[in-house]
Amino acid sequence: MSEEDIRATRLEKVEQLRQLGMNPYAYHWESSHHAAQLQEKYADLPNGEEVDLEVTVAGRVIARRVFGKLAFFTLEDETGTIQLYLEKNRIQESMADVDADAFNHLKQLTDVGDILGASGTIKRTEKGELSVFVKKYTILTKSLLPLPDKWHGLTDVAKRYRQRYVDLIVNPEVRQTFRRRALITAGIRRYLEQRGFIEIETPVLQAEAGGADARPFITYHNTLEMELFLRIATELHLKRLIVGGFEKVFELGRIFRNEGISTRHNPEFTTIEIYQAYADYNDMMALTEGIITTVAQEVLGTLQITYQGTPVDLTSPWRRATMHDLVKEYTGLDFNSFQTLEEAKAASKNAGLEGVKDCPSIGKLLNEAFEQKVEENLIQPTFVIDYPVEISPLAKPHRSKPGIVERFELFIVGRETANSFSELTDPIDQRQRLEAQAARKAAGDLEAQGVDEDFLTALEYGMPPTGGLGIGIDRLVMLLTDCASIRDAIAFPLLKPEKSESSTESDT
Repeated sequence: MSEEDIRATRLEKVEQLRQLGMNPYAYHWESSHHAAQLQEKYADLPNGEEVDLEVTVAGRVIARRVFGKLAFFTLEDETGTIQLYLEKNRIQESMADVDADAFNHLKQLTDVGDILGASGTIKRTEKGELSVFVKKYTILTKSLLPLPDKWHGLTDVAKRYRQRYVDLIVNPEVRQTFRRRALITAGIRRYLEQRGFIEIETPVLQAEAGGADARPFITYHNTLEMELFLRIATELHLKRLIVGGFEKVFELGRIFRNEGISTRHNPEFTTIEIYQAYADYNDMMALTEGIITTVAQEVLGTLQITYQGTPVDLTSPWRRATMHDLVKEYTGLDFNSFQTLEEAKAASKNAGLEGVKDCPSIGKLLNEAFEQKVEENLIQPTFVIDYPVEISPLAKPHRSKPGIVERFELFIVGRETANSFSELTDPIDQRQRLEAQAARKAAGDLEAQGVDEDFLTALEYGMPPTGGLGIGIDRLVMLLTDCASIRDAIAFPLLKPEKSESSTESDT
């Protein structure tokens, strides 16, 4: 039977229910227990035993077996499943005042996918299945479309993301991922608030995008007659708050970047940015380690996790190594020894690096070597510290290393998970760096940003020494829930219209 035929048949059942005086779309139901509570409470109930205590439950019918005067439904709620044990004589007797033919209507007018409420006593069947021995039932919502027999393993994997609601219905492990995501974000907020941080919301619509190298989404405000950008970072507004006198601020929220889609990238994603006055990147390393280890322990109960078959040990302390030292370790190239850019390019080319001809500086070349030869090898948590100034326009110059800034990135399973600076507080230096970015933008760099004059004005009023930290929430969730793709960690990822959905996905 086609889906259209099934829908037509179920619509007929909706009409039959109404003719019987029943509302197929109820207003309210009150349950006394969830399935998991009953399974836990009566885990030791012997086979064949019944508890003379009436309970009420509700959920979706995910399996249905009918045998003459007996029926067994598997009911699933948010917490798990429980069996409904439905016996004709018991139901007919209990429901005689509302439906004289209640059992037959149950058989004829319910389907897998319907949402039911039921009341009865607890009984474990002779075969060992804990059940609600039903006295009364109510159809709370009549489902018109059938659930798929199989969902995982469909060739069109994108359909799982497109119809996430069905994915959630039939795959409890997907619900578990998003339940854990909620626990992770709540745990991060709790950790910070317990240490005196406060969350302050910053604008999503901005007159000048800034705080990152990224291509923004552009929109237009009709009344103000001005072009606006969806934020690419929360950084510059949170720093304004530090200037204004707050000492510990953060925001956990959505960021928008008009860039490629891959297993690690979605144009709309979630980050947390944290700023602490009178701190530097060393303090931020300790904070990062504390946040992630605490949340992992709270949510998973362990610091020994597995990601896509690879063991990862989150036990602190985590390794700290400079970008220079890591590049030397994995390539043999010592970028501190090169006297000229041409010398560095020649050595890099001999080491197998690609695209070295177009690198404009030794610092950029160092970063290329790191990205091409080192990143994927950093499986265990590693703080990569001390970056070239050329790729870090918002970080403070290193206090003892020329050409280097005080910055770290945290890598786990070969992926950047966090980014931090000793924040630049010199307004003159900051202006020079932003103007250099603006020049790149004018030359056609779509990821470079203009000069945010108001932010520079704020810096001229004076920002205290500040440590800043950003953590990619989606990537952290991927790590702690063992998701291979960012689409598995975001409830509703951005997708092309169904007719143009591409079957290929590039990891850029």
